[in-house]
Amino acid sequence: MPFLSRIRINPLRAASQKLLANPRAIHGAVQGGIADRPTDERVLWRLDSDNPHRPMLFVLSPSRPDWTHIVEQAGWPDADGEHSAIADYTPLLAQLAIGKEFAFRLTASPVQNSSKPTGDSEHRKKTPKELHQRSYRLPQRTAAHQLDWLLQRTTRWGFDIPHARTDPAAPGLALPEQLTPAHDVRIIDRSRHNITKPGSKTAATLTTATFEGFMRVTDPRLLETAMLNGIGPSKAYGCGLLTLAPPAGR
Repeated sequence: MPFLSRIRINPLRAASQKLLANPRAIHGAVQGGIADRPTDERVLWRLDSDNPHRPMLFVLSPSRPDWTHIVEQAGWPDADGEHSAIADYTPLLAQLAIGKEFAFRLTASPVQNSSKPTGDSEHRKKTPKELHQRSYRLPQRTAAHQLDWLLQRTTRWGFDIPHARTDPAAPGLALPEQLTPAHDVRIIDRSRHNITKPGSKTAATLTTATFEGFMRVTDPRLLETAMLNGIGPSKAYGCGLLTLAPPAGR
């Protein structure tokens, strides 16, 4: 049974500042809250910092977690209010049906596969055979390319993103690029982190984009799989968790 958790983070505490600056640190803290983790299931997480004074950590786990250690080290353990909330995710998954609309949020690492490495020194150390056998994930760096990355892949994840509901321009006043309505999605945050993995001396750059908008279910099975397994690469570092909410305003 999957569970979705929401944990309040106090950004003024020393432990919190370490978490907020380092996806690897959050990954370790999240793993520390899962007592019984099936080896064939994935734990997903996302840090939402819309309000920098009240960041929220969301975690999707296959078993019921315990976030006492995060609350005590990086939250408000003695304050009033709900420090962490844990909800059964099954009722939401049961609502997935063709044509149903939701508001969504997703932090992902948009990439493109290439047979050619960049100028990274680790890539240059590969033998010709290794270079031939593997492909490279190159980050999409511009907002336009990141949006295009998302829009080109939604079908494989079981949903589409409808066009924004805006009034059309008066006849003869629209520019050519305005004749086709934009999709109802926007990027609300873009970031880059340098991450050094265990056993490596070279830091890898993680480029992320947080998408927010409205979506329509096209294939409930594919969407459920995407929600439980995550979307795109770098899932251990806060990417891939797709969350849904009622579509207010539509």
